[in-house]
Amino acid sequence: RQETTCTITRKCIATEKKPWTISNYSQSPMRIVITGAQGMLGRDLTCVFGSHHNVVALSKKDLDVTVTSQVRNKLQELKPDWILHAAAFTNVDAAEIQRENTLKVNVHGARNVAQAAARCGASVLYYSTDYVFSGQAKTPYKEDSHTDPVNYYGFSKLQGEREILSLCPSNLIIRTSWLFGSEGTHFVSAIAKAAKEKNQLEVVKDQRGKPTWTSDLAKMSRNLVENKATGIYHVTNSGDCSWFEFACDIVRILNLPCKILPINTGQYPRPAKRPYYSVLENHGLKKDGYGELRSWNEALEAFLRTP
Repeated sequence: RQETTCTITRKCIATEKKPWTISNYSQSPMRIVITGAQGMLGRDLTCVFGSHHNVVALSKKDLDVTVTSQVRNKLQELKPDWILHAAAFTNVDAAEIQRENTLKVNVHGARNVAQAAARCGASVLYYSTDYVFSGQAKTPYKEDSHTDPVNYYGFSKLQGEREILSLCPSNLIIRTSWLFGSEGTHFVSAIAKAAKEKNQLEVVKDQRGKPTWTSDLAKMSRNLVENKATGIYHVTNSGDCSWFEFACDIVRILNLPCKILPINTGQYPRPAKRPYYSVLENHGLKKDGYGELRSWNEALEAFLRTP
C-alpha cells in the first residue's frame, strides 16, 4: 500500500493521423497559448500542437493563473486564437486538505482565464475530470449526466467548468480520467517503481475508470480544436478497468515478478473519497464523427515500450 512515485521519461511522440481522426491538419497555423505547459499533459499538448501551430507554452513561472492582472495582461499581449488551460491543482488528497489553494487554482484560475479570453476574443479549452461524478452509476457517464462530486478536487474542477461556460463565449471542455504520460508522476510510474522494489503490492480492486495516455488525449484535443468544437466532450482511451487490473497490466508488460494483490477501498483509507465507478462514455466523440481513441491496454503498452 506504500505510495511511491517516480518519473518515466519518454520522447515526444510526433503527431500522426489515426483512424479515429477527422481533421486533415491542413488549417492555417493558429496562435495557441498553453497554461501549465510543464505539466504531464501540458508537455504533450506543446509537442502535438507545436508541430503545426504557433505555440506559446507557459509554465507556472511564466504565468500564475491565480493572479488576475497577470493573466489579463499576458493574454492581451499574446492575443491567442486558443488557450489550452491545462494548469490545475491535481493532487486529489492534498486538495481535500489545502482547500483554499485548490479553490484559487482550479476555480479562480479558470475564472481569470475565461475573463481574459473573452476580452481578447480567444477560445478556451478547459480540461476537467471524471471526478465531477459521484460514482454511484452502473453505466458509463455521458456528457449530460448529472454531476455530483464526492471530493473537493472534483468540486473545484466542476466549479471551474462553470466559470468557463458562463464567462467565455467560445469554449470547449474536455473531461478525461486516470492520466499517465511522460515527465510526470502518476499511477503507472508509481506501480512500475514499486514493483521493481517489492515482491508484492496491494492495489484497490473496487474503483473503476478509464486510463488515458496524455499523448492520445493531446492528439484528440488538436482534432477538436482544429474543427472548432464547442461544448463538453468526454475524451479517454477506450475500455475500462479497476486500479488492480491496471496494475496487473503494468507489471505484465514490464515483465516484473511482483505479485499484485486485490484489496477493497476500505482497506486503504485516504483523505479524499474516490468515486467507485467513474467510467466516462465518449458519446460526443462518436456522435460527432470523431470516433474513439484506441484501448487503454494498447495505449499503455505503447507508452511503456516507447524508448
